[in-house]
Amino acid sequence: MENKTATQLFESLSAGIRLDAFRLLVKHGHAGLVAGEIAAELDLAPNKLSFHLKGLTHAGLVSVTQEGRFQRYRANLPLMLELIAYLTAECCSGKPGQCLDARAASACPDAVLPPVSPSLEP
Repeated sequence: MENKTATQLFESLSAGIRLDAFRLLVKHGHAGLVAGEIAAELDLAPNKLSFHLKGLTHAGLVSVTQEGRFQRYRANLPLMLELIAYLTAECCSGKPGQCLDARAASACPDAVLPPVSPSLEP
C-alpha cells in the first residue's frame, strides 16, 4: 500500500459517523447491513447516513449492492487488513520478537502486531 492510499483511507474514516458505520459493518462481516439497519443501529437520519456511506464507498472501504429496493453495504475487509498490515509492517524494525512487551499490553495483540514465531517467544 502506498502512503497516499493510506492517507486517503484515514481521511475517509476521520469523521465519527463514518468510523462508527465502518466498525458496525466490520462487526457484521460478509453479511453486511442494509442502509436502514445501519441508520437504526447508529440512531441517524437516513439522509445524513447516506452522505457518509457514499464517502466510505468512494474510498473503497465499503461496497454496496442493490437488493430490490434496498442497498446492502459491506466493509471491504481485505482492504482494512491491508491497511493494518501497512501500519504494522515495520513494527520494531521488522523484528516482531522485540514487540513482545507491546503485544502483551495490547487489547488485541494478534490483530495489531506482526506474528511472532514460537522460537521468539520468552
